[in-house]
Amino acid sequence: MDLTDAYENGAYIPNAASYLPRWTAEAEAFRVQLGERARLDLPYGGDARQRFDLFLPAGEAAGLLIFIHGGYWLKFDKSQWSHLAAGAILRGWAVAMPSYRLAPHVRIGEITTDVAAAVAAAGAQVDGPIVVAGHSAGGHLTARMASLKLPVSNRIKRHVPISPLSDLRPLMQTAMNTKLRIDAAEAEAESPVFATTAADVTVWVGAEERPALLDQARWLSEAWECRLRIAPGRHHFDVIEEMTLAESPLVEALLGGL
Repeated sequence: MDLTDAYENGAYIPNAASYLPRWTAEAEAFRVQLGERARLDLPYGGDARQRFDLFLPAGEAAGLLIFIHGGYWLKFDKSQWSHLAAGAILRGWAVAMPSYRLAPHVRIGEITTDVAAAVAAAGAQVDGPIVVAGHSAGGHLTARMASLKLPVSNRIKRHVPISPLSDLRPLMQTAMNTKLRIDAAEAEAESPVFATTAADVTVWVGAEERPALLDQARWLSEAWECRLRIAPGRHHFDVIEEMTLAESPLVEALLGGL
């Protein structure tokens, strides 16, 4: 069975092509506005993509939010998402956003290793509690962090996978797998639904997302017996835009009570 269409998002979102240019412009404007409080291209490894940006609040940071971007492990980098730090910054939190190496140059397991290194490096820059969140493939990587022992694991208070990919086996039946190269062994090793965690996890997904993405979110919440929040009226692209608002339900789910 070919599941390519089941995991196609843009074709089912009105004006989908407008999102990335707008996000890119908003991200650049946010970095300019933040000025010296935007520390860019901090290294966590030797590859050009093994870099993260760190955005600081006006005063001492209450903690650190780490946001991991999506793109089916195939595209994008940290520069398109900077503005999503705005909500957390307004609540006094620092925000780190890493890039990571992409398929087909590396496999998903290697991307997981990149993100683990980025989380540790970012955590060394800011004191206090850590929250890890990510969208789509970044949601997968967020969930993977919840099942790994990291140098900063004792400081990570919450994981929020947003529209996550939690079971990689269906992706083996999509056209993108010619680049991802997921095989049965990697699907089992890298699928959060086959892992365990004692972490505080909230799975977040838009109510208007593709059925396959709603399934992926539900599978993770069921496997881990954790909270599932379905955001009304949100699709796969605009589900993350509430991160720009300090008092939005999503930012409250990320940082509330910490």
